[in-house]
Amino acid sequence: MTGSYDLRAMPAPVDPALLARVAAIQTSTLGHWRLWGMCDGAIAPLHIGPAVAGTAVTLALPGADGALLHHALGQLRPGDVLAIDRLGDDRHACVGGIVARAALARGVAAIVVDGPVADIAELRAIGLPIWARGTSARTTRRIGLGGRLNAPVSIGGAVVMPGDILLCDGDGVVCLPVAEAAHDVDRAAAHHARETTILAALDQGALLADILPSPPLGAIV
Repeated sequence: MTGSYDLRAMPAPVDPALLARVAAIQTSTLGHWRLWGMCDGAIAPLHIGPAVAGTAVTLALPGADGALLHHALGQLRPGDVLAIDRLGDDRHACVGGIVARAALARGVAAIVVDGPVADIAELRAIGLPIWARGTSARTTRRIGLGGRLNAPVSIGGAVVMPGDILLCDGDGVVCLPVAEAAHDVDRAAAHHARETTILAALDQGALLADILPSPPLGAIV
C-alpha cells in the first residue's frame, strides 16, 4: 500500500453472551432514552431479518478508493460487524456481491455502510445482513489513496469506536459502548415489561390518555 494509511490492531471481541442479550432488544426501544449512538435512519437494511449484534470493526474509505477494504476483509472474525465510513462519499458503492461473499466466508455477522452498495439482487440472494444508504451502479476501485482501519469513524452521525457493539435491526443501527450495554439491556427489559402492561390495559378497553396521562393541555378554545 502506497497511500496514507492508518492501520490499527483488531479490537477485542465482545463477550458472546452479552451480544446475545443485546440482540434480543430493539433499536427503537433504545431510542426511548439514548441521545447518542443512534445512526441516521437512512442507513436501512437491504432486507428485514433477525436482529444482529456484533463487535464493531471500523473502516474509513475515501471516495472512489476501496483498496483497504480488501485488506480489512482478511482481518475479520466470526461475529464481527464491519462498519464502513465513506467519508461523505455517496456516489461509489464499496460493497457488492464479491465483497459480501468474502465477508460471509469470514463469518461476519453484518456490514453497515454509510453510503450506497451495488448488486442489490445478488446481495439479497447471498443473505449477509447489510445496512446501507441505498444503491449505486458506480463502484469503488483499488486506487490506493489510503484509509483507516480500526480508528474511530462516523456512521450516520454516530461515533463508532472499534470494539463497540453494533445492534442492527429493521428500524436501523445503534452503537453501544461495551461498558454501557449491560445497563441498557436491563433498562430495555424493564421498558418491555411496562409496554406489556400497557398493551394488556388497552386490550381491556382502557384509553391510552388515561394510562399515560399528558401534562395539562390548558384551556381549549
